[in-house]
Amino acid sequence: MKIGNVDLGGSPLLLAPMEDVTDASFRILCREQGASAVYTEFIPSDGLIRDADKALAKMRTREDEAPVGIQIYGHIPESMVEAARMADRAAQLVGGHGADFIDINFGCPVSKIAGRGAGSGMMREPDKMVAITKAVVEAVDKPVTVKTRLGWDDSSKIIVELAERLQDVGIQALTIHGRTRCQMYKGQADWTLIGAVKNNPRMHIPIIGNGDIDSPQKAKEAFDRWGVDAVMIGRATFGHPWIFREIRHYLDTGELMQEPSVSEKVALAKRHLALSLDLKGEPRGIFEMRRHLSCYFKGLPDFKETRMRMVTTLDVAELYSILDEIEERYAAQIDS
Repeated sequence: MKIGNVDLGGSPLLLAPMEDVTDASFRILCREQGASAVYTEFIPSDGLIRDADKALAKMRTREDEAPVGIQIYGHIPESMVEAARMADRAAQLVGGHGADFIDINFGCPVSKIAGRGAGSGMMREPDKMVAITKAVVEAVDKPVTVKTRLGWDDSSKIIVELAERLQDVGIQALTIHGRTRCQMYKGQADWTLIGAVKNNPRMHIPIIGNGDIDSPQKAKEAFDRWGVDAVMIGRATFGHPWIFREIRHYLDTGELMQEPSVSEKVALAKRHLALSLDLKGEPRGIFEMRRHLSCYFKGLPDFKETRMRMVTTLDVAELYSILDEIEERYAAQIDS
């Protein structure tokens, strides 16, 4: 599968963009664990054009996470166009690798975004969504992709027609999350309409399915039953970046991969922590790892006290020592 000239190989597995989750350290780790491509956290277009430090920092990517998409969101056409131009030349503006493609977020359901017409709020204004997309495509040189949902609510699932319109203004791939905005993340994702878009004879761009992919079996079903060109994985990666290896192994062999040992999970957590510290320093690199660290060790017995120590210390040496303790305490008990 290709996005423009970016070749992602067969049956690509993509890391979904997630606010406060898919920073550079996690993106690099997921690439090392088999993700075919990754996306930045979503970046507000108004923040970029105001040169807000936080927004600009999110545009900085590294060679070892490529291919990578820079994702932007907003509802003001002029701001979106200017933000897309900045993303297009991110390597010149903020250094690093830059973008391999530019993704427009028309899918975020949270009220502070959708309520003001951005993210999935744009599902209520499909004409404006298409117009913004067209303007962005025409403003940049890099491939443009879109991530969106089925519709605003159950009575307005417009994705089949909308997909055609977005394709017609020049996007190079479309990611569809199988819920409406009003569903948020509740209930089950509906893949039937994702399949309907993929099987529409008018569609020729890659269709990426997203929603509830939390196992190798579900990923295989997405490819086999619904025919999508790629799957995008979001919440199931929390504390589980090796899910990409698990899925790839299953797709290639038909066999389930053995779960990593406690020692292997500790090694991954240390690698993640080292990346975070290298990229963000202290104490920020520790603060922003806390949401990840305890997730690596879900299910370990009598872990509450250890978890509390791990997510409260700001001492790097102590944090590494706690990870060593986890390995010493649980490796023989769990892995035997």
